[in-house]
Amino acid sequence: MRVVVAGAGSVGRSIARELLSHDHEVVLIDRNPAAMRVAQVPEADWLLADACELSSLEAADVTGADVVVGATGDDKANLVFSLLCKTEFGVPRTVARVNNPKNEWMFDGSWGVDVAVSTPRIMTAMVEEAVAVGDLVRIFTFHQSGADIVEVTLPDDSPLVGARVGSVVWPTDTVLACIVRGAQPLAPTVDDTLETGDELVLVMGSQADEESLQHLLAHGSPDVAAIAAGEPLVAPEHVTTDGTAPTGPDAETGPEPDGERPA
Repeated sequence: MRVVVAGAGSVGRSIARELLSHDHEVVLIDRNPAAMRVAQVPEADWLLADACELSSLEAADVTGADVVVGATGDDKANLVFSLLCKTEFGVPRTVARVNNPKNEWMFDGSWGVDVAVSTPRIMTAMVEEAVAVGDLVRIFTFHQSGADIVEVTLPDDSPLVGARVGSVVWPTDTVLACIVRGAQPLAPTVDDTLETGDELVLVMGSQADEESLQHLLAHGSPDVAAIAAGEPLVAPEHVTTDGTAPTGPDAETGPEPDGERPA
């Protein structure tokens, strides 16, 4: 994969080193001569130029890039770079660094940004994930689909503790993607039992109802509560009007259909 990175500061160089370690081809662009620390990332191609100018992007052969990354410390430069790469050169994928959270609303498709990476938001999510138990923490948002990756750590008093995964009815457009137990990630199955301290990683679609998920995590559902307490479940059609299970012949077969009963 060929990646063009605008901004050869500490962030840009770190991104370049990581990509190169995964055998990708990297071009670093920066207009500041002081940033040309070629010896620190000698495997990359370096270009001293303004990444917001078309001639510079042509010199970097942005047309042949699979991904471009706006990694400068200037939000305006990252936006212009992304927009030019997307609209003028048809780059398939653009990633842009957000330095000021107040500018995050602009980093979307209208400015040619496919993926916005907000350092403050990520750091906040990591802090919350490290200390929050029982609270829903948003880890990442996919800007193309609007889907969110969220995490919650089950506390001792969670109504979901002791419930089978298959018994939990997650809200619409919400999927349990992974259970992290201790240091071990687990692919959830319907027969897994949730335990205290489990970290649940969920994917929520753009239309998912977060309030419903919050309610489920705080209060559970009747079925989950019954299963966790070891109570048998009764099919709805076999429940009488007072909420108890029927006894006698109807307990097995249910009520007779309308018409004459057999003698």
